[in-house]
Amino acid sequence: MRWLLMLLVVLNLLLYLHYLNRKVPIAGEVAESHVSPLERNIQLVSEVESLAVRRPKQDVGSACLFLGGFDEEAIALAVEQRLLSLDIDSRVESVDEAAGVDYWVYLPPLISRQASLRQLRELQSRNIDSYVITVGDLTNGISLGIFSRKDSAESVVSRLKGVDYTALIRDLPRVHRRYWVRVAGTRQHLLSDSLLGELARDFPALEHQQMPCSGIATSG
Repeated sequence: MRWLLMLLVVLNLLLYLHYLNRKVPIAGEVAESHVSPLERNIQLVSEVESLAVRRPKQDVGSACLFLGGFDEEAIALAVEQRLLSLDIDSRVESVDEAAGVDYWVYLPPLISRQASLRQLRELQSRNIDSYVITVGDLTNGISLGIFSRKDSAESVVSRLKGVDYTALIRDLPRVHRRYWVRVAGTRQHLLSDSLLGELARDFPALEHQQMPCSGIATSG
């Protein structure tokens, strides 16, 4: 009986030491140990909403409607007045569009105006159409004509070369000015399909393009 009692005491002592040496879990670790990998990927609704607030939004009214482009400013002004009478904010803008290239044949500037005049008289004595250039970087040079075709300009250069004149060719970009009526994006809802149809009937050359309000660069 005495040995049995001592055995029970030893067993109780060992059991006590076992529980004493166990690691006491930290509160945060207990919470994490019970969270599954799927639950770790779940975002709170408030977190998702906060990200949505930070996402940049597209500007409202950043696009404009352009009606045109007319060769005559008076027609664009008539369209503008029609729209203004309907309380549709609009304004006329002009733009220079590339319309090809001209070719300028000339002789380089000489040292003085007197020298240029002497050269001009020599050319005119040979029945070569020419005049003295008085402005720009070619001042005191001799202009021999502006041509719409490059082969015509090259023909003049060849003819002058035959009489000992070295002529040059400069490209001159041609521009064509057109007029557009810009309607701000905030007023476009007033431009119904029926109204656009009426404008197209009254102004046959009318085109319409939707683009950023800075899409057409106004000429100076």
